[in-house]
Amino acid sequence: MSTKIETKGIHEGWVPKNGEPRQVPVYQSTTFKYDSSDDMGKLFDLEAEGYFYTRLQNPTNDFVANKICAMEGGVAAMLTSSGQAANFFAMFNICEAGDHFIASSSIYGGTYNLFGVSMKKMGIDCTFVDQNISEEELDKLFRPNTKAVFGETITNPSVMVLDIEKFARVAHKHGVPLIIDNTFATPAKCRPFEWGADIVTHSTTKYMDGQAVSVGGCIVDSGNFDWMAHAEKFPGLTTPDESYHGITYAEKFGKGAYITKATAQLMRDLGAIQSPQNAFYLNLGLETLAVRMDRHCENALKVAQYLKAQDKVAWVHYPDLEDDEYNALAKKYLPNGSCGVLAFAVKGGRAKAIEFMDSLQLASIVTHVADCKTCLLHPASHTHRQLTDEQLEESGVAPDLIRLSVGLENADDIIADIQQALNRI
Repeated sequence: MSTKIETKGIHEGWVPKNGEPRQVPVYQSTTFKYDSSDDMGKLFDLEAEGYFYTRLQNPTNDFVANKICAMEGGVAAMLTSSGQAANFFAMFNICEAGDHFIASSSIYGGTYNLFGVSMKKMGIDCTFVDQNISEEELDKLFRPNTKAVFGETITNPSVMVLDIEKFARVAHKHGVPLIIDNTFATPAKCRPFEWGADIVTHSTTKYMDGQAVSVGGCIVDSGNFDWMAHAEKFPGLTTPDESYHGITYAEKFGKGAYITKATAQLMRDLGAIQSPQNAFYLNLGLETLAVRMDRHCENALKVAQYLKAQDKVAWVHYPDLEDDEYNALAKKYLPNGSCGVLAFAVKGGRAKAIEFMDSLQLASIVTHVADCKTCLLHPASHTHRQLTDEQLEESGVAPDLIRLSVGLENADDIIADIQQALNRI
């Protein structure tokens, strides 16, 4: 039976049999027992399905990953310890020293550093591009060793909307996958696979969890990218893996090849697994994700409209505003609302931004975003403070930008708190 996103969030992933618990059980165990050495040996050879060590896989994690997979419309998924781990695994699964990939320059600052600094030290080069680049200019940036293109559905913190189809067209023209971080939109508001994306990542710490209680990440594969059709570009998937007795992932696992390799190789060696207890908390958030996202969007639009009318506010960016630069793309990719995050600035620059934030009483200044409580931060002083002024401008982060994550409180209360803080500056 075909079900809608609200139903998938409640029922997918774990389907209890007669007499089993209705809620997802927590398998809080590092190890799993088998009756014979041969039974366990088949797991290590990838000849049988099952669990032997939670560093690689855990049933609770798989139940929850399968739910996210169903919500995104993919074929396979895996949980990771954080969104950063998800983005690293997603890229490192198909890139190695000497390779190159392309990414939007407007992505989250932590991801920007991961790609531009840490992965560069590993010999993997990234070219950052303005996501408003033309297809013709983007086309010129591909190299023979380019392995992927990366972007965010809605950028953090500049709340720009990516033209997914444009990036997908150019990526596929060059025989590489498009990887999309769908954290802010969530599958409740956008399913990038329907617009040509091949792989989706999430920081499940944000809206999917929704309560700011558990850090985690997820990677979902659409199963649509044909690795064997571009075998020379992706030897890790299309040639034998000697660490698993010569298995060729794309041949043996078909549409499940990408996630199987990420689990069997990367999780085995790097161990960035999400704890089963955190996966349990994540599942609780997924059950209410769709209804929460509607309220987040409703509240954020009211707050954005209010801010636009204030004399002390310099500018407001929120894609659901009719006059926003990204409203047309939002109507295309996010017709039922974008997210609860908006960006704005108060007049007077950095000093006034800090003064305004310190005057808030309901909203909290935290290094977090996208949960039920209204919170905010000043990226240039906090999450992006490691970037130079030039890098800030390149990533679309103005020095006076305030990222406001509008929560689930009554919108009038949120606005009243903003009003009293504006009155103090």
